[in-house]
Amino acid sequence: MSPRLFGAACVALSAAAFGSMAIFARYAYAGGAEVIAVLLLRFVIAAALMTCFMLATRRRWPRGRNLLLLLGMGGVLYVGQSMSFFSALNHASAGLVALLLYLYPFLVTLLGALFLRQPLGVGRVVAVLAALFGTALTLGGGLAGEAVGVMLGVAAALIYSVYILAGGRVLTQEDPLAAATVVMIGAAAVFSALAIWQQPAFPASVSAWTAVVAIAVVCTVVAMLGFFIGIRNLGAADAATLSTLEPVVTIALAALFLSEPFSLLQIVGGAIILGAVVWLTRAGARTADQADGVPSTVVGSTARSSVE
Repeated sequence: MSPRLFGAACVALSAAAFGSMAIFARYAYAGGAEVIAVLLLRFVIAAALMTCFMLATRRRWPRGRNLLLLLGMGGVLYVGQSMSFFSALNHASAGLVALLLYLYPFLVTLLGALFLRQPLGVGRVVAVLAALFGTALTLGGGLAGEAVGVMLGVAAALIYSVYILAGGRVLTQEDPLAAATVVMIGAAAVFSALAIWQQPAFPASVSAWTAVVAIAVVCTVVAMLGFFIGIRNLGAADAATLSTLEPVVTIALAALFLSEPFSLLQIVGGAIILGAVVWLTRAGARTADQADGVPSTVVGSTARSSVE
């Protein structure tokens, strides 16, 4: 399997893991847990597990500037994105907030081209826009909200875009597991301070605790590591686009486990997203294969053209 296809598989696994979080969160909230408590436990458990694995395997920890950047990604950007998203839900419908968050693949592609000189081929732009359109269909109606909700939703997407681009830069130099561990530690530290300040309610049942542990292990450790590997192998823009599989997984799991209905438009939207993901992955793989077969003097220009 080529590095690009492996990266795409990791992003797909990450999207499935992230997509299941809404299901587990529903059970955690039903068991008496509040949002800040769930987020605190999510990052503390994930950080502890990943730190133990880092120590057991004696992996190299990030240092210097990269260490500070990763801590900032977790403690500032990830926390800021989470708080903006959950605050937006108080002023706008869940469908609108989710759709605004999924502006991030487009923003990652645009910001990467503007500030990091990343390639912006026609094919990549079409794939991003198709994924965005498919996401709009998948999330369905109920797109209503106040102006402050819209601004907070856009802020969540923008912060997450910066987070992904920053990760793309640092992951060229750091191991994905080590990077993800530091991000978790940064987020856990900030949410610990928020929990001390707000004193939220913690899970009050075995099922709620089980859901929280699943959020930490599946929706955080597995999801974050898979996404970071994807960023390293695919680049920030393509990894972000492929991650739009997440709402498809969420809706499918909600229908399966929570008996929530879904519409024909959502099926069409999911098909469009899958089509964009498959096309982007296969087009990138073909480009990589072509690069492997040409002289080294031409590889650089072929790789720069990427998916056009």
